[in-house]
Amino acid sequence: MSPKITASMLYDYVTCPHRLVKDLFEDPALRDPVSPFVQMLWESGNLHEADVVQDLEIPFLNLSTLTGDEREKRTSIAMEEQVQLIYGGRISSDNLLGDPDLLRFESTGYIAGDIKSGSGEDSSDNAKTTYAMQLGLYTDILERKGVLPSRSAFIWDIHGQEVSYDFNAQYGKRNPTTLWKQYELALAEVGNLVDRVSQNRPAFVSECTKCHWYTTCLSELEQDDDLTLIPRLGRKLRDVMSDDISNIQDLAEITPEHYIQGKKTKFPGISPTGLVKFNRRAMLIKQGEQAQPYLTTDIYLPETHLELFFDIEVDPMRDFCYLHGFVERTAGEESSEKFVYFFAEEITPDAEQAVFRQAYEYMTSNTSCSIYFYSKYERTIYRKLQSKYPSVCSSDDIENLFDPSSAIDLYFDVVVKSTEWPTRDHSIKTLATFLGFAWRDQHPSGAASIEWFDNWVNSGDESIKTRILEYNEDDCRATRVLLDKLKELKVEKFKEDV
Repeated sequence: MSPKITASMLYDYVTCPHRLVKDLFEDPALRDPVSPFVQMLWESGNLHEADVVQDLEIPFLNLSTLTGDEREKRTSIAMEEQVQLIYGGRISSDNLLGDPDLLRFESTGYIAGDIKSGSGEDSSDNAKTTYAMQLGLYTDILERKGVLPSRSAFIWDIHGQEVSYDFNAQYGKRNPTTLWKQYELALAEVGNLVDRVSQNRPAFVSECTKCHWYTTCLSELEQDDDLTLIPRLGRKLRDVMSDDISNIQDLAEITPEHYIQGKKTKFPGISPTGLVKFNRRAMLIKQGEQAQPYLTTDIYLPETHLELFFDIEVDPMRDFCYLHGFVERTAGEESSEKFVYFFAEEITPDAEQAVFRQAYEYMTSNTSCSIYFYSKYERTIYRKLQSKYPSVCSSDDIENLFDPSSAIDLYFDVVVKSTEWPTRDHSIKTLATFLGFAWRDQHPSGAASIEWFDNWVNSGDESIKTRILEYNEDDCRATRVLLDKLKELKVEKFKEDV
């Protein structure tokens, strides 16, 4: 008998379809240990939920201490009695089983809600898909039970705000898709996986390193010479190519023209230019240890006496930018380098504003310098900080600060657009390591730094702060190492390009 479909299954499916398969059918002994970062997320989520419930000023029924059938029975009784707010209930219908944090009575029935230690919306102010799929399952169960007043649900998020999810609302005139349609599609696909009607394969994506199946999946991908080990060739593109091109070696050996049909290729979603690019990346990877990166087009890198290599650290759980780090270099001399940083010693808006002001004034006081960073994240956060603290500078000031003539995003504006590398991805960790740079910390990552900062907030341990600063400094130096290599690269010419 197949297990019932739960909200966590839908969450995992949206995050990674193969993770759900592994969780259902793989030997649990093959799992990696839970990382400290993931453990911190669980603990923070539980603490946040407990704090929210403790501070509720409206009466509610707490069923969270009950288990299994008893909890579901008591939930049904409470709903029949129209209890205004139920915390920790359990509901089920057919093959669906849900444990919503909240069930709230509204007019003629109940809508479901969850308490989340993150923002209720994504960066585009849309409902978060992972949250929506969980709420969709609860909403589906309530509808099947005949107690749902409308296809809506809500999130109480980390900011203390209630974010409503309307499952019938269309995304726009050009996109008639609704959250409900997305939920129904995901539910059907999860059902097929649970019943073993369908199956899927692992794929190499950015979220892999946080997953407890990382080692197992990576081993399988390497053994299969899987196409997703090519940068930016994801699961969907791999799957449309798989009947003709099954692995990296095959892709390296193809003649792209054989698959090009006018302005399109045989593979939906892959343009002729894209197919040629993936073919060349495959050839580069298959060169092995002899492979070297190269330019695909000429690049612009300003020549200035002073260079600033810039990296920030943000705690997304607290929505708090606490560190602005810079490595200064003058006249291109490595011996001239020094690390400059601005660190918020308190978790308060005043402290966040103060270090933002200090960092902004530091950059603008260094006239005629070039600023290097890796990805649009820094600019995005600075725009957000300017909106929160407009007394520091204007929105035009931020745009001037990030003028591409002097502020260079080495990731999007150089690496992605104009280079090729014999690596699985283009993260700064991967590229700088390929170039021989080593971080002082044995396990450097943005996720790890979030966990370190949380530990520092809770303990005040100065050694943890030192670890964070060293990590940030090394990120800045890695950006410098990458820049110096980029200046050395030459444009690679292929016969068909000449």
